[in-house]
Amino acid sequence: MLKEIIIAIQAYFQAHRFIKKHKLWKWILIPGIIYSVLFVIGMYYFMHTSSQFIEWLSLKTGLKSWLDTLSSSFLGFIFTMGSLLLWLILLLFYFSLFKYLFLIIGSPVFAYLSEKTEAIIEGKDIPFNFKQLLKDIIRGIKLSARNSLWQTVYTLSILFLSLIPILGWLTPVLAVLIECYYYGFSMLDYSMERHKKTPAQSIYYVASHKGLAIGNGLVFYVLHFLPIIGWVLAPAYAVVAATLSMYPLKQSEK
Repeated sequence: MLKEIIIAIQAYFQAHRFIKKHKLWKWILIPGIIYSVLFVIGMYYFMHTSSQFIEWLSLKTGLKSWLDTLSSSFLGFIFTMGSLLLWLILLLFYFSLFKYLFLIIGSPVFAYLSEKTEAIIEGKDIPFNFKQLLKDIIRGIKLSARNSLWQTVYTLSILFLSLIPILGWLTPVLAVLIECYYYGFSMLDYSMERHKKTPAQSIYYVASHKGLAIGNGLVFYVLHFLPIIGWVLAPAYAVVAATLSMYPLKQSEK
């Protein structure tokens, strides 16, 4: 799996060179700018509601009042760490929902960009096919709904684990890995659909190559630490990188 993670990470550097060489910037910048605007709005809303929710939860459960009566600095530290971890889990959960919404909206562009990337590699032309585009949109919506459901189940389980002292400190790492896997899964599936793989076959294939999905999603999230530029480039770069990382595997299987 580690080898596949490295391949997926290297694919982002290949994607950058590929995009520059073939002048694909309009397919990168337009969805990227839309994504950035929605991302800023979404994060602004989250920042103003998440802290209020955690405070409401601590008051409603009586946890804060109980800690105040004990006056224990150690328990106060544990509570602070738990609140921080809970905030991080909520952030990842909120971001995952936002991500799936954008994947549904942007699925036609991402499907076309993935197809165009492979067509350039193989030196082929891709005639516009509205029927195929419609199929891509429907499949993208169904897969995003399926992935968001399973990720929600896992995230809620992790949310309960985060309330356990000490052990809960590891939950953000687990949540990030799950988040990376499911985002990378969505990017890889564009190639799966194009090669007539059923959703069940796509699920099995990606599960057999978890490293490609995790590595793709990992770089996608790291790019968010680069304000504006990273937000604009992250979505479309992930599509191109996923296509490039999948292509050698598909050729070897043939």
